[in-house]
Parts: sequence; C-alpha cells; structure tokens
Amino acid sequence: MNQENQFQNRTIIDKEVSWDKTQVIMSKTNAFGIIEYANEVFIDVCGYEDYELMGQPHNIIRHPDMPKVIFKVLWENLKAGKNFHAIVKNLAKSGRYYWVITDFEIAKDENGVIVNYFGRRQAVPQEVIAMHIEPLYKKLLQIEGVSGMEFSEKYLIGFLEEKKRTYVEYIKELILEHEKAQSKSLHQEEEEEEDERGFFGRLFGR
Repeated sequence: MNQENQFQNRTIIDKEVSWDKTQVIMSKTNAFGIIEYANEVFIDVCGYEDYELMGQPHNIIRHPDMPKVIFKVLWENLKAGKNFHAIVKNLAKSGRYYWVITDFEIAKDENGVIVNYFGRRQAVPQEVIAMHIEPLYKKLLQIEGVSGMEFSEKYLIGFLEEKKRTYVEYIKELILEHEKAQSKSLHQEEEEEEDERGFFGRLFGR
C-alpha cells in the first residue's frame, strides 16, 4: 500500500509525542487488523487524520524498535479469542514515538467467528519502560536481527521462565511495583492480590 510505504520510509525521531497520558486511545479493526474506527485521542496522538487511517493495517503505527516476537505472541492470543496485554512502542506520523499498554475486547459472530477487535491503550510509566521494557526489547530485536524471530521467541520464553511469570504477569508485576513505590499505601498492597482481570479492569476503567 502506498501509505504503508510512506510509513516505512519515515524519518525516525527519537522524541516522545506530547499527549495527555490520562486519556485512552481506542480503535476498532476487523479480524485481519484493518482499521475501521479510531477515536479522537488516537488521531491526536498518532498524527494521522481519520480518513488516512480507515482501511489501513494497524501496523501503520508500528515502530521499528518493536521486536516482531511481541506481535507474534499478541496475535496468537487474539486469534485464539484471548485478550492480551502488551507494552508497545508506536510510531506517530511525525516520526516520534509513544508507549502504550494494550487491552482488547474480541467480538464474534453467531458462529463464534472473530469479526472485530476493539483495542484500548493507555500510557505506561516511563520508569517501567526505561528500567525493564526497553532493555528486554532491545535484546529481542538484536536476536531477531542476527538469528531470526524463532530464537528471539526462545529467549523471551527463557527470560519469562526464569522469572516464573507469563508475559502478562510480568508486565502486571512491573506496573504494580511502580504504583506501590509511588504511593506506598495499604490500598496499593491490597491491589497486588487482585486477579488479572481485576487488575487490568481497574487499569482500563472496566
């Protein structure tokens, strides 16, 4: 696609998009990841107009710093009908970046076939990104460049096995630890005992 080629040829600017990080970025795609709707926050943050986004693959905002294995795992879960919370670095039209954590609702037809994905995305604490996510993603990207995605995935599996966590459990723990350090309240400690649905439900206001 012409627009996707333009996306691939954009100059990368190592600066973050300035945006209201209390807001929720929302989009709707079909089963193949083609954008059918983007809310005003999405449009404001990514820098594209709505008419530029409609009908385009969602990877129009994929940043080259993102390891492919994260999207592989994300799509494997979504296609299986499972929500998946990932931390993602996106690329705005300007060439600047913005980090988000994902949340999805999966819509199926009367035959149980997936027809749409409703994506909700919120900002991620900078400390979590700088201290934990960026070093991991850089390592995965390096492995992909030298040995391919198969070994990037093997490294990710080993990394998570060592921590005795799934990817979703790992990022949940990182965010909870950050929140606990910020507030140091009894209420925050109680939130550590929430199940996954309760935690991400609170995060995304469900």
